[in-house]
Amino acid sequence: MGKWKKFIGDKAFYKMLIVLVVPMIVQQGITNFVSLLDNLMVGSLGTEPMSGVAIANQLIFVFNLAIFGVLSGGSIFGAQFFGIGDHKGVRHTFRFKLICGVFVTAVAIVVLSLYGEGLVALFLNNEANAMVDTSATLEHAKSYLRVILWGLPPFMVVQVYSGTLREMGKTKAPMIASIIAVFVNLTLNYMLIFGHFGFPRMGVAGAALATVIARYIEMLYVAVYTHRSHEEFPFVQGVYKSMHVPGWLVKRILITGFPLFMNEILWSVGSTAVSQNYSTRGLTVVAASNISSTVWMLFSVIMFSMGSAVSILVGQRLGAGDIEGAKDTNRKLIAFSVVLHIGVGLLIIAAAPLVPLLYKTEPEVRKLAAQFLMVAGASLPIHAFIHAAYFAIRSGGKTLITFLFDSVYMWCVPVVLSFVLCRYTSLGILAVYAIVQFSDMVKLFIGAAMLKSGFWANNVIKHHNG
Repeated sequence: MGKWKKFIGDKAFYKMLIVLVVPMIVQQGITNFVSLLDNLMVGSLGTEPMSGVAIANQLIFVFNLAIFGVLSGGSIFGAQFFGIGDHKGVRHTFRFKLICGVFVTAVAIVVLSLYGEGLVALFLNNEANAMVDTSATLEHAKSYLRVILWGLPPFMVVQVYSGTLREMGKTKAPMIASIIAVFVNLTLNYMLIFGHFGFPRMGVAGAALATVIARYIEMLYVAVYTHRSHEEFPFVQGVYKSMHVPGWLVKRILITGFPLFMNEILWSVGSTAVSQNYSTRGLTVVAASNISSTVWMLFSVIMFSMGSAVSILVGQRLGAGDIEGAKDTNRKLIAFSVVLHIGVGLLIIAAAPLVPLLYKTEPEVRKLAAQFLMVAGASLPIHAFIHAAYFAIRSGGKTLITFLFDSVYMWCVPVVLSFVLCRYTSLGILAVYAIVQFSDMVKLFIGAAMLKSGFWANNVIKHHNG
């Protein structure tokens, strides 16, 4: 037991973790559960509408991670500023994140407005669909995309506010905002997709409109709550009197954060490329992949929350100069996450044959989705370790290393593997999917070696004396 003791925290440690993580799990869990219900509602319209929305959302996914990436550099500094009680520093990082978020959102809206149709077509124009009329799927994707673009600005604003509150260890308000939004989304979905209670039957455009309205409500809640609670959140006092951010901080965040931004862009585009490679095997694979990824996201809420916990708790200790404490906290968090996800992975495997039955789609699609889920469940502990390791290395400002570890690996291994196996071999899609999922074993060993070395544990604000 002695050698394992360093991986196990005391009662106070787990109590602190639960207080921090449970609101995030509840928030993401409800969000992803409603996403599953959304998926079921759209899926009930048929395979073409479901596939069209899935492809459009794959493009929106790139934007979501671009926002996450551009805000990540500021978040590292925000957590460490809060760790030493520097509210002025937190205010500056908030402004920096907002400015960058506005820029990325504007670029995304322009790109998706001009080139969205061509990007959707990449998933449809291939040999596997040569005998299939894909025009309906393309029209559904375009219809969804036209409306969902209006939801990009509030999504960005919510990430700026909620991210800053989480850096301060305040996760309750973002949770409540998210819960309100998902129930608004769910109710409006029911009315707008199917035309209930006198509303027009809008199909996939209704699903998009419901999401957009819910996002504006979420934005209003979190912004109003933050500004009304200015004593609890001192950074917000005078935050809009100017948008000034000190030059030294802009430079430091850009140097630290640019690799993170590029990482999220390249990783999300890489993930989309993997999906596009799978799509060369036909619309059945697109639909099955959409079902399995939606269900997998629901089961992965703990993994994502644990990544946030690593970022916050380790970042705050690094900001306070407690390097050994940060390493110890990180070790215990990762051990807890991996053990937890062995159990979660088994739950996914157990649920895999049942959940796809909820979808009104072809038996072939349901069977393949169940098989994908079993593979995803088996590989979940590997991804839980990698996810936590990424946030640990990032929290110490080693963003160039995280860039190599995450997106460069994505393009060199999963993207290349899926491209070659889908196009140049006769391997079944399930075998291809399993090989790609478990190719991250190599990444696990690389991550473990980097964490053990301890080089990542740094205080990124220690040179600031202003």
